[in-house]
Amino acid sequence: MTGVPGPVARDGGELDGFRIGYLPSDVGDLVSDFASEWEGVTFATRVWERQVEDGHRVDLRVHVLRGDRLGTLAELRDFLAEYHERDPADWALSDFQHVEGPGLIGAVEAFWLFATGVAVNVLTGPEA
Repeated sequence: MTGVPGPVARDGGELDGFRIGYLPSDVGDLVSDFASEWEGVTFATRVWERQVEDGHRVDLRVHVLRGDRLGTLAELRDFLAEYHERDPADWALSDFQHVEGPGLIGAVEAFWLFATGVAVNVLTGPEA
């Protein structure tokens, strides 16, 4: 026992039917929720950010995506490459098995297909 408090575990609450069960300790305390639609896919988004000298910095984003074009993991990858303006040929991703379904993970993001037409996309800031 050092007398210095350790990082407090936080969770991110519920977003469009999904529980965000863990947040890294260094994620900012400013939280915003958004709803949007792009190319036939709806987004429920939660963003964690912090105030910095020049304004605000986004630490973490979680998107719950729903749409007919998200039928397979490959279709989800293609959609997200277009949405995030990534070159699919240069986007370094590895397979991983999330408890909710098959996924892909990269340097600053992870995404998985929960069910046909339902996916989750998690992105950290480039400093993370």
